[in-house]
Amino acid sequence: MPSYNCKNCPGYCCSYPLIRLERRDVERLAKHHGLSFEQARAKFTKVADGAKYAMRRKADPHFGKICRFFHIQERRCTIYDARPGICRRYPGEGRCGYYDFLMFERRAQDDDTWVALTSNG
Repeated sequence: MPSYNCKNCPGYCCSYPLIRLERRDVERLAKHHGLSFEQARAKFTKVADGAKYAMRRKADPHFGKICRFFHIQERRCTIYDARPGICRRYPGEGRCGYYDFLMFERRAQDDDTWVALTSNG
């Protein structure tokens, strides 16, 4: 079964309004940036919607707001090796919403080339 190639995505999952982090994610970011835990917590996270650690976001011309570590011109993660666990596991058992949106558009446009696909495995 074909699946979406994330390299073709403009960063949909990085634009989610809430990117929940665990303490170990903040620790990983601190180590990656040569900061203490408290410095990284203050610089990179905020308390939001019941999450003790939520990723801070920045302005994005495509989605309005996006993860603070997303390169908005190159449309890629700037901390890929230090990315949070939620990003490492995404999309989990399912598919991402952007893939579903693009597949809907592919059917609506009746154009099999509308979205680039890659084979699993």
